[in-house]
Amino acid sequence: MGAERRGRTSDGWGWSQGWGRGGGARDGALGSGAEPRGARSGRIQPSAARRPAPCWPACPSSLWPRILTSPSKTCPTASFPPQTTRDRGSAWPLATRSWTSASLSTSSPGLSSPNIRMSLISRLSIASWASARPPGGRRESPCGICCPPAVPGSETTRTLGDGDYTDFYSSRQHATNMGIMFRGSENALVPNWLHLPVGYHGRASSVVVSGTPIRRPTGQMRPDDAKPPVFGPCKLLDMELEMAFFVGPGNNLGEPIPISRAHEHIFGMVLMNDWSARDIQKWEYVPLGPFLGKSFGTTISPWVVPMDALLPFAVPNPEQDPKPLPYLRHDRPYTFDINLSVTLKGEGMSQAATICRSNFKYMYWTMLQQLTHHSVNGCNLRPGDLLASGTISGPEPESFGSLLELSWRGTKAIDLGNGQTRKFLLDGDEVIITGHCQGDGYRVGFGQCAGKVLPALLPA
Repeated sequence: MGAERRGRTSDGWGWSQGWGRGGGARDGALGSGAEPRGARSGRIQPSAARRPAPCWPACPSSLWPRILTSPSKTCPTASFPPQTTRDRGSAWPLATRSWTSASLSTSSPGLSSPNIRMSLISRLSIASWASARPPGGRRESPCGICCPPAVPGSETTRTLGDGDYTDFYSSRQHATNMGIMFRGSENALVPNWLHLPVGYHGRASSVVVSGTPIRRPTGQMRPDDAKPPVFGPCKLLDMELEMAFFVGPGNNLGEPIPISRAHEHIFGMVLMNDWSARDIQKWEYVPLGPFLGKSFGTTISPWVVPMDALLPFAVPNPEQDPKPLPYLRHDRPYTFDINLSVTLKGEGMSQAATICRSNFKYMYWTMLQQLTHHSVNGCNLRPGDLLASGTISGPEPESFGSLLELSWRGTKAIDLGNGQTRKFLLDGDEVIITGHCQGDGYRVGFGQCAGKVLPALLPA
């Protein structure tokens, strides 16, 4: 999770003083991978007397009643979100290594679980009022009601049950690029791609938080089709620019989630790097799909941005032709204008080089369609399940979301400056993904999704 902030801040409430500045909320919610002070304090329950009436909820409305008491008065003047020139601190930090016993309870069946595998640590009044902060540590909400943090200088741990991981393949441009490279332009998209959101079941145990090093994988590969396969370290190590969402309330086994209700089951989003061993993947993927070429590591950002914070950035869904089957049709705008960038810093480089600028709005299949299709056979999704977008590629070459595309299957080098180039990742390379939504005088940041490549370890 990165270095933990210690000591009290000047306002006495444990709030970060670094909004929008380096080391604080730079390109992120409260920080770029660092836990806020007090994250180690464990389960602390707020007293009813200290719970403020919310003006701008920082979490989905279905979960909000479990965090704050029902307000005694409404806020007629509050806007969502409040206008500020600083990064919006509307995210929940994700502690993938801090298993706790607290549980998040709502009316949804199965939301509490004794098997804790993932926790969301939430400051109860997450920066909702951080932009209006008069001297003395008190903050005024947009309606003028004083809204101090519910628990001074501490956080409350909310946990979710065992999480599964599913990765989709929902960028039409990425799927087209891959098809052209490996099958030719006449067969770029496989027959099912325009009719359903293609996905596969991934490995949840190797999903790690930003800052965790990634070991170069070893495995079988067949670089020469005229020769037998060989075993050794991956030589074509790649990154994939992705985003992912966490499931909030789940569904019972055998009960599909209709697309009209799918939004009620999506909690929030994170950045993701789906590390990929292209040479291992190529040799193994027929007929059952990815296995060792993907399961060695998947990095996510440490801050979960709730969907309520992203709703102002919704844009029209892409036109889908042919129209999907009725169970996948919806009119709700659920594609989001999220600016994304990828930088790469090799050993000896003083600065990271930007290799990709893309946007989440380029996705063809929406999260509502992904979740609905995932459950249509009766599969039960559970709180904490992680569903990923697949590689996000835009229409221009600089918006391609993988090295495989940027180097066009290794046929051209990617210029990093100062004489350095890449086709695929080398040991010591660090990949950093950032993302944010830009509003009028404010933005919602996702923090960083970073990982550094370590040399392979061969079995003894």
